[in-house]
Amino acid sequence: MNNFIFQNATKVYFGKGCVKEYLSCLTEPYHTIMLAYGGGSIKANGIYDEVTSILWAAGKRIVEFSGIMANPTYAKVQKGAKLAREQHVDMILGVGGGSVMDCCKAISLAAKYEGDVWNDFWEKPGVIEVDPLPLGIIVTVAGTGSECNGGAVITNEEKKVKTGRDYPKLNPSFALMDPVYTYSVPVKQMVSGGFDILSHIMETYFSEPNEDNVSDDIMEALMKSVIRNLRAAIVNPKDYTARSNLLWDSTMAENRIIKMGKRCDFQCHNMEHQLGAYTDCNHGCGLAVLHPVYYRHIYKAGLPKFVRFAINVWEIDGNGKSDEELARAGVEALADFIKEIGLPTTLRELGVTDRTQLREIADSCGISAGSYRKMTHEEILEIFNECFE
Repeated sequence: MNNFIFQNATKVYFGKGCVKEYLSCLTEPYHTIMLAYGGGSIKANGIYDEVTSILWAAGKRIVEFSGIMANPTYAKVQKGAKLAREQHVDMILGVGGGSVMDCCKAISLAAKYEGDVWNDFWEKPGVIEVDPLPLGIIVTVAGTGSECNGGAVITNEEKKVKTGRDYPKLNPSFALMDPVYTYSVPVKQMVSGGFDILSHIMETYFSEPNEDNVSDDIMEALMKSVIRNLRAAIVNPKDYTARSNLLWDSTMAENRIIKMGKRCDFQCHNMEHQLGAYTDCNHGCGLAVLHPVYYRHIYKAGLPKFVRFAINVWEIDGNGKSDEELARAGVEALADFIKEIGLPTTLRELGVTDRTQLREIADSCGISAGSYRKMTHEEILEIFNECFE
């Protein structure tokens, strides 16, 4: 394995009833709490009432910050930071999925930093020397795994750039994870989030080193878990075992553990982020469209790992197949699974109708250094065109 340093500062409280049991004591040191959430689904499903009643009973002053969108913008971050400063917020409590978590992390920094956080920390890597506002998370969607890392993906609408950075200082102090809170997520959103989990794992798995290593072994088990439990949750969205496994799969995919000793290839995420910056498409759906086509382009360069993927994850019989045939069969098994769970397979299905903008989007994509075969912007454009219809 490659050398690494591991750190994770977030404390997780996992299981049914964990919010009722722990939220009051976790917020005890703070008086004014910014309650941040998305479009208001937490009001419809009862989570809002449960959380606010706990905070009010504990004597907290609540400052609400709602309307965090699926692809949080830098403008939204600035609004949140301004509100936090004006209202003298002591702590941010993000209730939602990855978009809410990411936006809250950026707000926690922007509220305490006097400069431009986009220029200094997202456009390029920076060094955080201030102490961000304390942040706690209540997870309602399994997908990004953002609850246990310092990563935040933010879209700068003016520059048409969507990018993510991971700063350990932005790790939430705590994450409350009750699988029951994920029950009310619409099936399409649940499936999209489930594929995002799988994508995070695959993008780490399909990278060097290829030699036997602990991270790859863990990832094969996680991928099989996501596939098995996503199928079960589609059949019964209130299957507690399936939903709890998916929630923890999501965390394990992005709490840095499986990345230890790996180069990581985030080319698909780079491409999808720019698709999202230009079209505001659904993240997990965009990844579902891109992954099989991208892997058809690179599988020969990473043949041993793609063979292992076919055998150990999809349980494809290798008898009578060459390594190349077996590797390709694994990629096609992934493509078949995407169709099975009802995700889009073309950019047109994703809502992208203007083919002329694909060149500009391709040229704006970052190039992943961890790929088995380094992409060019021309090849990215080829992939987009192959994905179009």
